[in-house]
Amino acid sequence: MSSKAKNMTPMQITGILLGIVLFIIPWIHTFEGLSPVGHRVFSVFLLAIMLWVTEAIPLHATAALIIFLEIIFISNKSLLPLPEGFTPPSYSSIYSALAHPVLMLFLGGFFLADGAAKFKLDKGLAGMMLKPFGTKPSRILLGIMVITALFSMFMSNTATTATMMAVVIPVILSLPEGDKLKTALALCVPIAANIGGIGTPVGTPPNAIALGAMAQVGISISFVKWMVMTIPCMLLTLFFAWQLLVRMFPSNQTELVIRIDAAMDKTGPAKIFYTVAAATILLWLTEPLHGISSSVVGFLPVVVLLATSVFKTKDLQNIQWHVLWLVAGGIALGTGVTSSGLDTWMIGLVGWETMNAGIIAAVLCLAALMMGSVISHSATANLLVPIGISMAVSPEIAISPVLAGVFIAIGSSLAMPLPISTPP
Repeated sequence: MSSKAKNMTPMQITGILLGIVLFIIPWIHTFEGLSPVGHRVFSVFLLAIMLWVTEAIPLHATAALIIFLEIIFISNKSLLPLPEGFTPPSYSSIYSALAHPVLMLFLGGFFLADGAAKFKLDKGLAGMMLKPFGTKPSRILLGIMVITALFSMFMSNTATTATMMAVVIPVILSLPEGDKLKTALALCVPIAANIGGIGTPVGTPPNAIALGAMAQVGISISFVKWMVMTIPCMLLTLFFAWQLLVRMFPSNQTELVIRIDAAMDKTGPAKIFYTVAAATILLWLTEPLHGISSSVVGFLPVVVLLATSVFKTKDLQNIQWHVLWLVAGGIALGTGVTSSGLDTWMIGLVGWETMNAGIIAAVLCLAALMMGSVISHSATANLLVPIGISMAVSPEIAISPVLAGVFIAIGSSLAMPLPISTPP
């Protein structure tokens, strides 16, 4: 046995073995009503579920595997004969998931997030934004959560949590033993980071996965429209979380002072970054006025920051490319599920047409919440979004594809009851 295999956990080994078993089942067992090509995609779908749930291999590796298997099984370059009457997707269209416009939008968000950390914009803004909240512990807690949520709208939830925890840990350590505010401060940051991520298309991968799936069925959602749909939910959930923490963990302190010593960088490259970041966000927020797609705007910081050498090769290597691959895998899975008819077959297993829009939305959100509590939020969205949107496209179903995608994305992001539920 190789050293690599020896380092694998029992869960990973079990995941690989069960994944292989699940992959084989649709090849040896016929499911009534499912097309031959649908069986092939179903095998890939089951394999992806098992690998993502157990994380037997890295999440992005599973995404790459999905793209590869779809090319050799169902594309026009399939290694196996395709049934007559089936129009296969071109192999180039499956590969194109790796350069989908939504990925370019997300890439721009990564550049802004990494630049904010590089030039200390995040901590500098946190210091300025926290001052108006005063010194009362409950208000300080609210201030930290509001700032965290705002940052998480444009930075990854994990990066936001790392930034803000660096701010609150010294405060936690300064509090006397037994003060429940310690717990409230520790919990408020990851909770607010996850909640804030739902507010913009670049806030968290599930949002990008939902947008990509909607684009596959011809639905384009602007940056502002996404915010209009999700920010009310974000604010309501954030307020509820704040009240919950204040009431569960009341502070013994009457006054709390937080000092953030992190002056923003004022060098030439930093000023270029601030200008580019402000221009990008402004263009995102005014998309209905100028009509430039948010994904095109998202590529602006990539081009400008690289061309001006504000971002160098090392910075480029630090970008979270694996997240982009994970999103691409979800888009490719959606393509396979739709083109093979697997979505229609799976939807037909449940009598969705008898449910009203509210019940369907609740079921989709609850399914995402439950699944996202034990596996990656991105993997949850990858598995549920294609099915949910394909279901909503059907005229017999009472919910629109937009609402289906948004509810699954929100449910995925808000799943955080366990320490393993989310990186923050």
